[in-house]
Amino acid sequence: MTTLPPIRRLALAAACLALAAGAHAAETTAPLSAAASDPAALQWMVGAPPPADKIIRFDDGSYFNFPQLRWSVSHFRQLMPTVAVARGLKAPVPLPRALRNDIDSLRFTPLGAKDTMTWEQSLGANYTDGIVVLHRGRIVYERYFGVLKEGGQHGAMSVTKSVMGTIGAALVAEGKLDPVKKVAEYVPELAKSAFGDATVRQVLDMTTGLKFSEDYADPNAEVWQHAAAGNPLPKPKDYTGPRSYFEYLQTVRHEGKHGEGFGYRTVNSDVLGWIIARVTGQSVNDYLSEHVWQKLGAEQDGYMSVDSTGTPFAGGGLSAGLRDLARFGEMLRNDGRHNGQQIIPKAAVDDIRRGGDKQLFAKGGYDLLKGWSYRDMWWVTHNDHGAYMARGVYGQRIYIDPKAEMVIVRFASTPTAANAANDPTTTPAFEALGKLLLARPK
Repeated sequence: MTTLPPIRRLALAAACLALAAGAHAAETTAPLSAAASDPAALQWMVGAPPPADKIIRFDDGSYFNFPQLRWSVSHFRQLMPTVAVARGLKAPVPLPRALRNDIDSLRFTPLGAKDTMTWEQSLGANYTDGIVVLHRGRIVYERYFGVLKEGGQHGAMSVTKSVMGTIGAALVAEGKLDPVKKVAEYVPELAKSAFGDATVRQVLDMTTGLKFSEDYADPNAEVWQHAAAGNPLPKPKDYTGPRSYFEYLQTVRHEGKHGEGFGYRTVNSDVLGWIIARVTGQSVNDYLSEHVWQKLGAEQDGYMSVDSTGTPFAGGGLSAGLRDLARFGEMLRNDGRHNGQQIIPKAAVDDIRRGGDKQLFAKGGYDLLKGWSYRDMWWVTHNDHGAYMARGVYGQRIYIDPKAEMVIVRFASTPTAANAANDPTTTPAFEALGKLLLARPK
């Protein structure tokens, strides 16, 4: 095995903390199937201690290799430092159940395919770890696989961005955050960085012009520097780079002009997290806890991974229970109301649903998402159901279909990071289920 230099090992061990839209390594062989890679069957980390060949570690990067990844995504708190998104001390508010038996047999045609497949088949095709469907606020479908249990939490990856974007949109609607102001007006430390002259709106919609590559195949890509800065492990003695997320953000430089096109870059979400903390006076995990999680009647604490200074990773560090993210999605479906409270201003939800500039989004090069847009860190389909989606690498999703009165939350651990690998089976499956529930409500 090739020995990596300390700085590269440092970055590799933290790669998941910066993952955004692309795979972190090239696929060279056909991956194991969902059944063959089942983490429970492979018995990762079973024993006291586990056998040497079943141990997964953070510091050597093995936790993010496939198929070990399938265990890690349900156990991030076991491997790295985290802070809680506390649910509070009140009793959780149960979600009513009205399970259906006609969903597994639902058929749809994957994008680019001639043959149909069933909903049940799509679960294995997308390496599903857990999935729940709400219809009119009731659980109509729920499944768990591998090592994820109903009482467990799973990494939401870049779904975290949409949660942060929702908070940002809420602060705008409440008049606490001005979207036309420059970032430097809220965070003066970023004045000399590429973010300094960007507006808050450009950060929220990721239309900033930044020199930041997330090509994990390129050892010189900025994403490695970002990951190294955010890694909570001790730095090598010869390390001279940034030592935290906030320090790294101050080094990002311009490339192109702000506002000219959509460019999906995780560091925008880190900047939003800094702005939220500065405007509210709270860390993003504490603000999310007090203003959202506790009000949702969540049944579990969530948690967020942190850097060496304890700063939560706003770009992808959230782990949560499946049903709690469903509560979050249901709150948005109901114009920001849930559990008898207006949790997020309706104006913020309306802003998300309207979507962003389609022409700017088209410049991002998402061939499978033609006609979509991006707003407040949400992916907006503009389909005839008005659906919008939170997306995270390796298959994480919140899908909200207002017309069908449906919310889907899925956790997964696909072999390939990029969502383009599972979009052909994910998007048509979700759309088909929305049509089924609209046509045959129960």
